[in-house]
Amino acid sequence: MPITDLLERNSKLYGDETALVEINPEIQEEQRVTWKEYELIQPTSSAPYRREISWSIFDEKANRVANMLLGRGIRKGQKVAILLMNCLEWLPIYFGILKAGAIAVPLNFRYTSDEIEYCLKLAEADVLFFGPEFVGRMETIVPNLKKDHLLFFVGDVCPPWAEDYHRATANCSSQAPKVLIDDEDKAAIYYSSGTTGFPKAILLKHQALSQSARMEAAHHETTHDDVFLCIPPLYHTGAKMHWFGSLFTGSKAVLLKGNSPKAVFDAASQECCTIVWLLVPWAQDILAALDRGEMKLENYRLDQWRLMHIGAQPVPPSLIKRWMEYFPHHKYDTNYGLSESTGPGCVHLGMDNIHKVGAIGVPGYGWKIKIVDELNQKVKPGDVGELCVKGPGVMVCYYHNEEATNEVLEDGWLHTGDMARQDEEGFIFLVDRKKDVIISGGENLYPVQIEAFLAAMPKIHDVAVIGLPDPRLGEIATAIIQVKDGMTCTEEEVEKFCMDLPRYKRPRKIIFAPVPRNATGKIEKPKLREQYCGVRLVEAQNNA
Repeated sequence: MPITDLLERNSKLYGDETALVEINPEIQEEQRVTWKEYELIQPTSSAPYRREISWSIFDEKANRVANMLLGRGIRKGQKVAILLMNCLEWLPIYFGILKAGAIAVPLNFRYTSDEIEYCLKLAEADVLFFGPEFVGRMETIVPNLKKDHLLFFVGDVCPPWAEDYHRATANCSSQAPKVLIDDEDKAAIYYSSGTTGFPKAILLKHQALSQSARMEAAHHETTHDDVFLCIPPLYHTGAKMHWFGSLFTGSKAVLLKGNSPKAVFDAASQECCTIVWLLVPWAQDILAALDRGEMKLENYRLDQWRLMHIGAQPVPPSLIKRWMEYFPHHKYDTNYGLSESTGPGCVHLGMDNIHKVGAIGVPGYGWKIKIVDELNQKVKPGDVGELCVKGPGVMVCYYHNEEATNEVLEDGWLHTGDMARQDEEGFIFLVDRKKDVIISGGENLYPVQIEAFLAAMPKIHDVAVIGLPDPRLGEIATAIIQVKDGMTCTEEEVEKFCMDLPRYKRPRKIIFAPVPRNATGKIEKPKLREQYCGVRLVEAQNNA
């Protein structure tokens, strides 16, 4: 079933119910806007900027986008890009593209002008929807785009070289276009993180999107009464595919701009959110704010919050232990996945397996896994090898990159590039990225294991471990440590804490500095290696 069928079903079954809410706590307004016959609803006092949209209006707006694109000559299989911050327009535009039979191409909002141009040309995109935050970046590349490239501005003051999205769609039909779509049709191109150069284009089918919706609802027992708080960027498969659980059940979701602890708690409290997906840094920030007494649980309505889950990067067990001290009633899940596997969930812990915190879990709904050695042979339980996954969410290919595709796809199996082991109960533990393994004096060191150990040190807010060149050992483990606000930490304190680690796993260098993470929470290790390669350690007592 194409993913667009779920939207049309929700419009029929739950037409007047709220589908999406957008909240921007940085803007205070005197009136709240609801896309329901376009009226303004006056609140009793000023409040954070808030808009909402019903399922029927969501579907109608998607139909207007689709009919506008078809009217402009866009046909099935052509590519249409989206460059927007999270907003209420994002998902109706995305589904309008799909309803037209076109292929949606979400772009990372952190892309530079060069990266935007590169990704548009690699995907052969004919259309781009973009927001006001990107006008400056777009101005520099507009002359390099083909003359018939359609540019639609989603905002208030449209630049002269683009068309206003609202005007372009206002008079288009709100009826569903007569475009036949099936599971085997191409649906979307998502881009890899691009940590080793320009990103690769990942081509997905409608089947992959629909599978992720069923899987998300199954993994988290999502019902029509749930309310999902979505904070990460919608251009990423992680946020989008977690929201697909709301789409599958016709339940409400809240798009929150900003991830401060107060903003998260305010939104969860005011919108009665039951499911919240966090990245590790955001969970760390919430715990730190609670520890400092900046926020008090009794000031918020959070009893309905039933599930906290984390994905996108390894989760230190110490973090979840501390979380459960504040929220003992919470269910917890962690989700593992790649954009090449249509986002999160090809492996997940499961809400009833909190005793296995530290594992990424078991094969997800509809998925198979295997762990193999360098000869592609399965390893024994407990041994480390490369994690491979197989299921209906595996990508078609890296678009226009046959060589890279052949490196990771084999007989339907996706080689993830992640090193893992499986215990005797079948739970999978992520050891590290294959390319991040440190070989020191002939021993394989897995940074994730060392990071998880250091994360339990009370003074440490965040930590990354990388390998740096060493003339004798080849590489040595180096810990980049971000200290909690208001605290100081010394190298000697860290070394003392690490005495419980086997000697060969102890960091040989310690650097006190911020730990950079990308928009999806992953540590930017290539940036750290570039920054600190050959660095001379300075004795430091640093307040990060």
